[in-house]
Amino acid sequence: MKKNLKYMAFAALAVFSSCTKQLDITPEGSPSAQNFWKTKEDALKAEGGMYELYNAEDFYGRGMFWFINASDDMVTGRNKPEADNIKNFNRTYVGGGYTETQWSMRYAIIKRANDIINNVPNINMDESLKKQIIGDAYFNAGLVYFQLAANYGNDKAGVPIVKPETDASQPIPRASNVNENYDYIISLLLKAADNLPFFSAMKPADYGKAHKTAAWAYLSKVYLFKKDYANAAKYADMVINSGQHDLINTGFADVFKASNNWSKEYIWSVVCTPSGGGTGWGSKLPGVMLTNKAWGIYNGWGYYLPTKELYDSYEAGDQRREATILKPGDKFMFFGAERSFTKDGGATSNYQFKKYMEPFSYANPIPTHVNPNGDNGTTDLNVPLMRYAEVLLIKAEAAINLSGAGAGDTELNKIRLRAGLGAKTGMTIDDLKRERRNELAGEWADRHRDLVRWGDAQATYAKPLHDYDGSVIWPARTFNPQVHDVWAVPQREIDNSAGVIKQNPGW
Repeated sequence: MKKNLKYMAFAALAVFSSCTKQLDITPEGSPSAQNFWKTKEDALKAEGGMYELYNAEDFYGRGMFWFINASDDMVTGRNKPEADNIKNFNRTYVGGGYTETQWSMRYAIIKRANDIINNVPNINMDESLKKQIIGDAYFNAGLVYFQLAANYGNDKAGVPIVKPETDASQPIPRASNVNENYDYIISLLLKAADNLPFFSAMKPADYGKAHKTAAWAYLSKVYLFKKDYANAAKYADMVINSGQHDLINTGFADVFKASNNWSKEYIWSVVCTPSGGGTGWGSKLPGVMLTNKAWGIYNGWGYYLPTKELYDSYEAGDQRREATILKPGDKFMFFGAERSFTKDGGATSNYQFKKYMEPFSYANPIPTHVNPNGDNGTTDLNVPLMRYAEVLLIKAEAAINLSGAGAGDTELNKIRLRAGLGAKTGMTIDDLKRERRNELAGEWADRHRDLVRWGDAQATYAKPLHDYDGSVIWPARTFNPQVHDVWAVPQREIDNSAGVIKQNPGW
């Protein structure tokens, strides 16, 4: 941590001079700590620097998704021993390339956010813009702290808290428990909400920056993980009652069309392009989930393939199933022609996630919709991290936990009706769990983390996973809730801290 934080301080300045990603900032030479933090342009460059890592393959491209891949919804699509070890909760995954950077990249964003919080208040600039940039910093710090805390922290130990006033030259021990982290994250997101505008008040050029209801939405999710259901419901209601958001009601599949990137269902996404500066940026997850080699037409990667368990979990008539999953023989459009789905010969499953395929449907989609470089399969579809539907699910889950069966019916029926299903009454926590699974399958909402926090992971993972024809494609796994409720701290972080940061017990 000590070495990494020192590195981040210098790396952040370099990023501020060169980041031309989501926020379209013009670079103006190489800054130093002495000549930076003087002007509005410096503040905007610093804000852009917080988003630079959103484009990294191991951030929202696929790295963090190996943890989500542990769930029963999907299997590793190709032979990847390290990925198999992650899915099987084997300690031998520790120190591997896919997930080793998850920790340091998020602390890099925290460092950049802290620098904004410390320095931007002293810049002579428009006060409303200053307030928005500071709010963006609080939001980004809170968001990535939440991702760190949820993956690595439990009642035995949290993750290190690096505040704006923290001396980054000293190793920082872990928080005493994850609730200490959650309380700090809540304080950050509350400050973010106080400073940020509503999305509807933002100019299109600023879309992709943090906004008020995004802060409220993540507050509701943090409180849900904290099992503070009253506050989870409170902040979900603030989003619901804001008038800023609604479900797309033209059909579930329309949620995943690039034309709806900024619809009322949008709350927080990875902003993506197929050809930003010729290379594209954003999340390459659409290319990663596309069938390996994509029938010789495009360089799909063929990872994270659905299971029969996920497919069979949908009720008859649920439109989300066909919008989410392709199975053998299903018809779909690809590069302007109708195809019948077949898997790659080496794929471990006969299914593929369909949610992110709309950009590939057009005739000649390159480069308007799809990245020319299949090794960087970004598209013009923003990959969602938080949708309005998830806020409804959070409210329903909190309400059921507070008041029992039926308390979440209003929110759950909105989701069910959009899916083409009939309304139900008296829905229980088991109904909530199925609706959450079916609505958010293949997304960053993290089915694995849901199973862990519900206490369902051990029993779920004790069962094998199956393919379309019923054959076993992943054997039963041993999940020890006293160990595997968190992931292993990357070994290099322990080493860099000279042992101040301790490993999670059992790993």
